[in-house]
Amino acid sequence: AILDFVEAAGARPIIPQRTCMPRQRAFDPIKYKLRNQIERTIDKLKQLRRIATRYDRIPQNYLASLGLVALSFWC
Repeated sequence: AILDFVEAAGARPIIPQRTCMPRQRAFDPIKYKLRNQIERTIDKLKQLRRIATRYDRIPQNYLASLGLVALSFWC
């Protein structure tokens, strides 16, 4: 029912369908892989207390600390 709603809105689901479902649909494995990487990165950010609780109340400081953490993930 959710997939029908998503498709009726004009969007295409990215997640693959389970094999037990009667109606098969195509999905893009490249987009799925990128989506998975983004979700894992967000999960890593949630593990860091300073970022998750947002100790820095000034937006510039918060973005700076977020940038430093992101830089440490990719380097």
